Amino acid sequence: MSENNHTPKRYTITAALPYTNGPIHIGHLAGVYVPADIYARYLRLTGKEVAFVCGSDEHGVAISMKAKKEGVTPKEVIDMYHAIIKKSFQDFGITFDNYSRTSADIHHETASEFFKKLYEQGDFIEETTAQLYDEEAKQFLADRFVIGTCPKCGHEEAYGDQCENCGSSLNATDLINPKSTITGSTPTTKETKHWFLPLDRYEGFLREWILEGHKNDWKPNVYGQCKSWIDGGLEPRAVTRDLDWGIPVPAEGGEGKVLYVWFDAPIGYISSTKEWAKREGKDWEPYWKDKDTKLVHFIGKDNIVFHCIIFPAILKSHGGYILPENVPANEFLNLEGNKLSTSKNWAVWLHEYLEEFPDMQDVLRYTLTANAPETKDNDFTWKDFQARNNNELVAILGNFINRVVVLTNKYYEGVVPAPSNFTEVDQETLDALKKYPEIISSSLERYRFREAAQEFMNLARLGNKYLADEEPWKVIKQDEERVKTIMYVALQIATALAVLSEPFLPFTSSKLKSILAASNELGWNDVLEKETLLAADHKINQSQLLFRKIEDSEIQKKLDKLEATKKANENEKKAVTPQKETITFDDFTKLDMRVGTILEAEKMPKTKKLLVLKVDTGIDTRTIVSGISESFKPEDIIGKKVTVLVNLAPRPLRGVESQGMILMTESKEGKLVFVNPDEEGVGNGEGIS
Repeated sequence: MSENNHTPKRYTITAALPYTNGPIHIGHLAGVYVPADIYARYLRLTGKEVAFVCGSDEHGVAISMKAKKEGVTPKEVIDMYHAIIKKSFQDFGITFDNYSRTSADIHHETASEFFKKLYEQGDFIEETTAQLYDEEAKQFLADRFVIGTCPKCGHEEAYGDQCENCGSSLNATDLINPKSTITGSTPTTKETKHWFLPLDRYEGFLREWILEGHKNDWKPNVYGQCKSWIDGGLEPRAVTRDLDWGIPVPAEGGEGKVLYVWFDAPIGYISSTKEWAKREGKDWEPYWKDKDTKLVHFIGKDNIVFHCIIFPAILKSHGGYILPENVPANEFLNLEGNKLSTSKNWAVWLHEYLEEFPDMQDVLRYTLTANAPETKDNDFTWKDFQARNNNELVAILGNFINRVVVLTNKYYEGVVPAPSNFTEVDQETLDALKKYPEIISSSLERYRFREAAQEFMNLARLGNKYLADEEPWKVIKQDEERVKTIMYVALQIATALAVLSEPFLPFTSSKLKSILAASNELGWNDVLEKETLLAADHKINQSQLLFRKIEDSEIQKKLDKLEATKKANENEKKAVTPQKETITFDDFTKLDMRVGTILEAEKMPKTKKLLVLKVDTGIDTRTIVSGISESFKPEDIIGKKVTVLVNLAPRPLRGVESQGMILMTESKEGKLVFVNPDEEGVGNGEGIS
């Protein structure tokens, strides 16, 4: 059934389980967690019953790989990142009703029960297939433990499940020249038994449910990807794998095997709901089994197939469960024009952001919402972040609130004045104010969070325009009664902003309610229905700065940091120069290397790279021409101790005879560095051996 015909009694909202092999960055927030939180907060404000659940995804091969690489146990990896991720969500005001983890007993039990039910119903296919096996490590190689050449595009570093160069889905056995990432050896093939979910059996159901039932209410990017998969023909998919980290397969012959992480992770939403319900003394079942519950999955586009095709097939096969009414998946967020990359440190990490911009969570939440990758990949830039803050949050919202609160305290000692006669402009403004809850709701109900955030900001614009047009600071000199009405209307707008800002700017909303001493009981519908949001004679508090201006220098620091990261990544890609031809000891002894001191340095005219140096070598003072001008200023290297090859044949360079060579190397950032003999007690003329 399309959600448009459905008036739910309650909502189950899920947010993709973050994988615990690293911290959270802005791409995760923009793609999944901020829109999910906006939606959950909005529903609660409208009086709806909500279960907003999530948890850490803690199984799978990537965890095993990270643990092996770092020489720790998988448990140590997941415990560390679970704590970091959970704290990041709390710091950014993501209001999960429950944040669980897939290593919890309740999840192991729930996922095992699902497998057993489907197994006993005969819903799986058992197959013995040849899989890659590392004889040295004595284990089967899960897809990410294999690397080789992609058979489709020739990329030499394709994984066993996917080529990241051409995007093709692969099987590990498809790879040309496969290598084990554990030992580096060439794997053999060995037979192993696994269980498969025959997705092809569910094609008719999925075609009817998605392609017909959700043609008009699912986002085009989600619907299109589902249609492509279904039209391409669905194939059986393994639900188990050979691995020692995960949920043991609860079936005969399942020894040494675990449930595939894609099978157990979505079930984590159910186990998280169970955990929450048990703690709160509730019944979990209506949230997953009652047709009057609306289930919504918030995910990124890389998870569409799992949440729209595979997980619904599992739920359908199990029976008794509701299906998601919407899966408003976002596309990807890029950073300064480049794809976010955890491994390359091309990211804005949430814990680092808060160190650099303390108490400014809402600025990031707002920027990510205003720039959300809702229908196509989008780009986060620090300049846009600064502009959103300075031109919208500070200049529009902050400016309006500050003027209202300052003037109320100045004219009436913080007491809300009683209005007298409303002019046509006053009434039009109050009428316009009452329309905003429905306007913003309309956007939120259609998962258009960017649009909703801009409509919210339009309410602040309405307030600014009203004050600018009515000019209470001028009118006060002629008509004090009129100003009371103006300020009363402005205070109603300010209070509406305090309520309607909560989904988007929760920390600001809390601060604004405190400034206005407004009731925390005010809800979304009160703005729509109540004649008065802040009554006459109510006392407000003094003004506080809601937002501060972000300076150019702060943004430049962030850009410099990214530039340094880019250079470091480029240098990591640089191939190390291969070893030169082997020489004999006698060849080496022909080199005469001495410690010297640079006495003078100046740029050679009409050249970019050359410096003319006077160097005391201990045996003489000589001229050496060196191509180091782009890395060093002449004045910075005078007095510097250096290593000099003194018996190099003299060579004329631009009319100057160079009598030797300064030994240099290069830093990771690509900067030239002197081979450093700058130690105490090392004298000029000392040989290098």
